Amino acid sequence: MTVLAHRTDTITRDALAVLQPGFEGTTAPDWLLRQVGEGLTAVGLFGRNITSPEQLAALTAQLRTERDDVLVAIDEEGGDVTRLEVRGGSSFPGNLALGAVDDTDLTRSVARELGRRLAECGVNLNWAPSADVNSNPDNPVIGVRSFGADTHLAARHTAAYVQGLQAAGVAACTKHFPGHGDTNVDSHHALPRIDVDLDTLQARELVPFKAAIEAGTKAVMSAHILVPALDPTRPATLSPQILTGLLRGELGYEGLIVTDGMEMHAIAGTYGIERGSVLAIAAGADAICVGGGLADEATVLRLRDALVAAVREGALPEERLADAAARVRALAAWTRGARPDAQPEGSRASGIGLTAARRAVLVTGSTKPLTAPYVATLAPVANIAVGDETPWGVAAELAELLPGTEAGVFPEGSGAGDVLAAAGDRTVVAVVRDAHRHPWMTEALDALVAARPDTVVVEMGLPRTEPRGALYIATHGASRVCGRAAAEVIAGV
Repeated sequence: MTVLAHRTDTITRDALAVLQPGFEGTTAPDWLLRQVGEGLTAVGLFGRNITSPEQLAALTAQLRTERDDVLVAIDEEGGDVTRLEVRGGSSFPGNLALGAVDDTDLTRSVARELGRRLAECGVNLNWAPSADVNSNPDNPVIGVRSFGADTHLAARHTAAYVQGLQAAGVAACTKHFPGHGDTNVDSHHALPRIDVDLDTLQARELVPFKAAIEAGTKAVMSAHILVPALDPTRPATLSPQILTGLLRGELGYEGLIVTDGMEMHAIAGTYGIERGSVLAIAAGADAICVGGGLADEATVLRLRDALVAAVREGALPEERLADAAARVRALAAWTRGARPDAQPEGSRASGIGLTAARRAVLVTGSTKPLTAPYVATLAPVANIAVGDETPWGVAAELAELLPGTEAGVFPEGSGAGDVLAAAGDRTVVAVVRDAHRHPWMTEALDALVAARPDTVVVEMGLPRTEPRGALYIATHGASRVCGRAAAEVIAGV
């Protein structure tokens, strides 16, 4: 009985160890601390958990009162996807801006500084960078989160980002394997499918992941996508052929494999999170990310119990669960012992994010100096990865430089007439995000420029349409510093 009880306790602790749950609030709830004490080895943070660096540092310190090597993970890509600065916008440009500059030393330095800020707050695992090659410009969920559509550019910047982040002592989690760039469906809502042959996958999608592995990425995140050339029946997260055969076997990756959020509809709506979690671990994943939407103790216990039951029923080999848990604990041990590399003289520049954003701006045309323009933000619905709570645009930044600036937000269905009625005689600064994916936005821009040739157009998403307006500015991202960089161009400073 003693041996059986010990074995059962070991399985239960291993099941807890492979979970990366989220929670509500800005302090750790009692249930979370209790589960950490019982074997939970990782916790995921989201924007709802963060109000300031000081509060975040206190939160991570609270978690470590129960376990000093707990993995504290976050989805902090910089750019459009930020959790550290969810309410004000990121101090760093995102991947597309860094790819547009194409200076790997800059990318490495930006990632190093971002990692330093995370480490100061006690965060030691970052679900970044996105290594996806954005080969489909209509992709609704990757876009500016990618370094670009060029495979080798994406590869070299992925490697630089991994190196910079991990030089700060923060583990990188390169995503979304085997590549989410050629989809036209958001996996938060449905299961995307990529119908390309093996040669294309090898030459395009897999190249940045190979670069990340060579750079020493400590973790890789799987994608909830169906790739029939690799596995015609199961999405990558649940596929032994993709996780064990390709990633472990062919690519030789030995680090931690983390799933994308299991409550995303691509998994939850097809397999359910309990069965999906069991299948993911069996397929070769080591850690189950959950908590973006489901963030309570009941979810943790449901997943723990599903894994334990699967072992007892023979659906999940005990040694596979033990191996997954061991990889989680190994990464936790690495983060506890990680010592940030010494920074080169002068590299800790607080303004490196703005410097990078300025370098990423592409300007076409010119305009006369403006005094008090009207900023019209044509606002699409934000994808779930970005969220709708993070402000974006140029209005606030431009108002600081040009007092008297007025602004309005125009949702889908708005037209040029609405903007012109609000702007009056003021010069219009039209701000858009992925105009090429939104016909209503393109139509409004065309009509605005026809009616007011002096219109300034700022594209803060993927710049796919022809430049238009007297002045056209492509920022390659919508973070706060990208908005500041565009405002400086408009104001002539």
